[in-house]
Amino acid sequence: MNTTLTIKTPKKLRDDAKRTAHKLGVPLTTAVNAMLMQFVRDQRLVLECPFPSHTPNAETRHALRELRDRKQTETFESFDAWRKAMHAR
Repeated sequence: MNTTLTIKTPKKLRDDAKRTAHKLGVPLTTAVNAMLMQFVRDQRLVLECPFPSHTPNAETRHALRELRDRKQTETFESFDAWRKAMHAR
């Protein structure tokens, strides 16, 4: 059974998304449903940097290096667990 999802989004974004979906030959509903299914399946939100030529600053490069090396990295089971930990500090 299908249902209707109502969201608030800027008109320009909606129009650009419709145009892009049309260029790709898919309904916007199909694109949104695919994103929602990925979100549910992976239980994470994947956001890609829209500026691939952006160079991270020294602090960001250091943090990325620590993550790759797993140094001083703390992981959490959920966003709520992370939020509780951040408020406790």
